[in-house]
Amino acid sequence: MPLDLAIEVDAWSSVPGLELMAEQAVAAALPDSARGKVITLLFSDDATMQDLNRDWRGKDAPTNVLSFPAPEDQVTPPGELELLGDIVLGYETCAREADEAGKPLAEHACHLIVHGVLHLLGYDHIDDKEAEAMEAAEAKILATLGIANPYMQN
Repeated sequence: MPLDLAIEVDAWSSVPGLELMAEQAVAAALPDSARGKVITLLFSDDATMQDLNRDWRGKDAPTNVLSFPAPEDQVTPPGELELLGDIVLGYETCAREADEAGKPLAEHACHLIVHGVLHLLGYDHIDDKEAEAMEAAEAKILATLGIANPYMQN
């Protein structure tokens, strides 16, 4: 599973095992049909997330994770791997959410990476039925990584 990983914000470098965790989260979330495709994963900050969220979604606020599926009409040059899409995580929002939930940042980031991969695969949470299906898929994938269901109340 090719993963193009970039750490844009030094604060993310302080998360122990970040690269391995990211690789494991992506691998766990990808079905066999998507293996051999490239995902770009950018660990960024809230300022970048706010710009992206405003420019692409019309929401002028930072967010925890954004996914950008590759265009359906993309042309992959011979000998290169097809891009599945890009995922971006914002440090400050992710760190605040992890702290509020009382969980390690790496665990929360893993959940958000799985969430992002599922978006690249076509999942969404526009309505309650879609949200339930996506949450169930996330919980199942996270369980394979030894992470508790993030949607269960403590």
